[in-house]
Amino acid sequence: MPGKPSDIIVYNAKQVVTASGFTENPAAGSEMQHLCTIEDGAVAISEGKIVAVSRSNDILANYDTAEKIDATGKIITPGLIDAHTHFVSAGSRENELEMKIQGAKYLEILEKGGGILRTVRDTRAASKDELMTICRKRANRLLQHGTTTIEAKSGYGLDLATEIKSLEVINQLNREGPLSLVPTFLGAHAIPTEFEGRVNEYVDLVCEECIPRIRELNLATFCDVFCEKGVFEIEESKKILLAGKRHGLLPRIHADELYPLGGAELAADVGAVSADHLLYTSPGGMERMRQAGVVATLMPAAPLTLMLGRYADARKFISIGTPIALGSDLSPSCLLENYQLVLSLACYEMKMTPAEALIAATINAAHSIRKAAEIGSLEVGKKADLVIFDVPDYRFLGYELGTNAADTVIKNGKVVVRGGQLE
Repeated sequence: MPGKPSDIIVYNAKQVVTASGFTENPAAGSEMQHLCTIEDGAVAISEGKIVAVSRSNDILANYDTAEKIDATGKIITPGLIDAHTHFVSAGSRENELEMKIQGAKYLEILEKGGGILRTVRDTRAASKDELMTICRKRANRLLQHGTTTIEAKSGYGLDLATEIKSLEVINQLNREGPLSLVPTFLGAHAIPTEFEGRVNEYVDLVCEECIPRIRELNLATFCDVFCEKGVFEIEESKKILLAGKRHGLLPRIHADELYPLGGAELAADVGAVSADHLLYTSPGGMERMRQAGVVATLMPAAPLTLMLGRYADARKFISIGTPIALGSDLSPSCLLENYQLVLSLACYEMKMTPAEALIAATINAAHSIRKAAEIGSLEVGKKADLVIFDVPDYRFLGYELGTNAADTVIKNGKVVVRGGQLE
């Protein structure tokens, strides 16, 4: 008797890591250890969706397929989800590496017209076509390393025209695929030079002109703000996030990255989906986030490239039950396109276990961008976004540093990377 039809069967995997059971709510506390692995596992795919996840003999006995992919000696995981990127930018800032080595701090570089403001000048000067070319190449490199979905911010425009241009790039690339991009408006990323000394006027511009227009054009899902001492402080950040909410943009927030400003508490107050960075968050702020259901999106590569010598207290977040997601902070300040390295840094620098890091980079990251009903785990009915890693155990994704272990990437049920190369 013929089996059920399918398009692809991936079989004989040493481990299938499903990350299942957390679609309704993100994994928190000890739940973050529950990867749900299947030895000698397989996944059946049909019409872009997962139709079965089980042991190989069960899948092969019950499904026929147009294509079989033998994953012997390898592992299968959900596609990696990067929950925090500054994806659209032009130019580079390699000169700032030497400045940081010589002791220059992040805000000092910004005050001198470097940092974000340097990238703003380059991004304003770039045409939309130029940005598309830059970002299309960037998207392909992310896919080759196993990232299948990203949260993608604007924020290097700081004027309405360039913010719209950046968000249009994100939306166009999302339509093109295969990488999925979830757009975030980050007009409040820094104070543009033309508004120096007039922070309140710029906040009014963001709230009264930019946010309504971005929403009218349906260009963003989220509204974010760089809530930081000397940039957008608590009341200014609150005003921007509440304006975004009034116009249907879900709040996210850069919080407590460089100072204990109270960004975590603000995230709880405004009902943010995610608060990000959190190096200086107080225990009280962590608890407020837990109570409010705010995901803590942590980025160990950011303090590494800023040479801060300090990382977010992942173990404290886990101990009190605040769910953790991971992000790369991909940006000209943190030029990291191999998300696998983020998992390693989460283990080595934030003392997360490999299981916790993988949960944070898959199903919890999906919650951080409000996509957990569709992606983030290998479960029947979800999109067939998965990666075959050429490693014998999921722990290698934390243990091995800097290599690209992604052998095959399947996105929406189609092979987009095979043997490490784009199809």
